[in-house]
Amino acid sequence: MEEFESVARAVVEPVRRYLRRRTDAATADDALGEVLLVLWRRAADVPADPLPWAIGVARLCLANAERSRRRQHRLAARIGPALPEPDPTEDVAGALDDAARVRAALATLKDADAELLRLSAWDGLTHDQLAQLLGTTTNAVAIRLHRARGRLRDALEREGPEPDRTARGKEQA
Repeated sequence: MEEFESVARAVVEPVRRYLRRRTDAATADDALGEVLLVLWRRAADVPADPLPWAIGVARLCLANAERSRRRQHRLAARIGPALPEPDPTEDVAGALDDAARVRAALATLKDADAELLRLSAWDGLTHDQLAQLLGTTTNAVAIRLHRARGRLRDALEREGPEPDRTARGKEQA
């Protein structure tokens, strides 16, 4: 019991942050509960560094939640008017801040590249932890990260320079 509690304390906040950045709060909370349940049930399988393992479980929980969401959407479309799909660019269409530019650029990358960059930058996983999570070597992770960062840089450059906020402010004055 004490071992579970110490592992849970070590992973609960990083996993919560990971989930909250990728889905709505309710789904994130549900997935976190599932992660802790798996952690409890498979305590003997938890490695010495539990964070990459817990994030791997969280990824699977999110995939299950997304499949469930798609099934619900298909069912709603069959029995009633179709629900509109959310526009992934809607929240960044008019935004001028750097975070919006990065999110927009990330959306243009392959899912694997974007996820690797998020795990590294947003979730703070080390190369060793990423290698453990992805089932590859630390060197392979370093190479993939280097290439993904280059693709992100290219995507940001294609988007063009950041808009001039001072000119926009003058128009509104």
